[in-house]
Amino acid sequence: MTEGMILRLAGPLQSWGERSTFTVRDSAAFPTRSGILGMAAAAEGINRTIRPPGYDDLEMILRIDRPGTRTVDFHTAGGGYPPEGTAATAGGGHKNAAVVSHRHYLADAAFTVAITGPATVIARLVSALDHPHWAPYLGRRSCPPDEPLLVARSVTDPVNELRTRVPLAARSGRHRNETPIPVDFIWETPPAGTAIAIDIADRPAASPRQFHTRRIWRTTEYLPAALLPHPGGARARLIDYALGSTTR
Repeated sequence: MTEGMILRLAGPLQSWGERSTFTVRDSAAFPTRSGILGMAAAAEGINRTIRPPGYDDLEMILRIDRPGTRTVDFHTAGGGYPPEGTAATAGGGHKNAAVVSHRHYLADAAFTVAITGPATVIARLVSALDHPHWAPYLGRRSCPPDEPLLVARSVTDPVNELRTRVPLAARSGRHRNETPIPVDFIWETPPAGTAIAIDIADRPAASPRQFHTRRIWRTTEYLPAALLPHPGGARARLIDYALGSTTR
């Protein structure tokens, strides 16, 4: 039996590494499969060296409510400390100097993710996110999510929920009395109609921190402007939706 759950990934900053290497820590333009599954595994208390059971059976559909603004932070770690206080090396020692990097973030972005899969796996993830072993974060530990994170615990048609029921994040210059709002979706299986194919390296491989390249699809749909919140009412509307979506 297939079930669905819905997450809202929003916060002041988030970062979803796609090609991060050495001193450049980039971010994809939207949450990656590996990042979302890593957050779920952390909530379950599963070590990153273990392949979580049932995760390969999950499918995600992502709605880009608000893409945010890309920003880059010049980051240093370990400067001004004695050798034993600097960054650790793979060999068990310590760096001789500060580690300098450029870290990319998405500022003020908001995404809504529908996850479908076997009912037992969905129930397990819902329980873990309600009572996480390790706190969820949006790609990096310095990026906590806004509440509510889990907005629907059990839905039979999560795609319809994204299209017609889950409130959109507030958008600058957009109002509830407008015509339908253009919203981008990311699909893991080819959707009907016109779609842009994208290749992304975010499918977890057998080895820790190794990823396979896969194809995803991006579409634009026009959603009811009524999904936008009233000014100042975004959080209240999300909470109302979450409280009413225990079973739908």
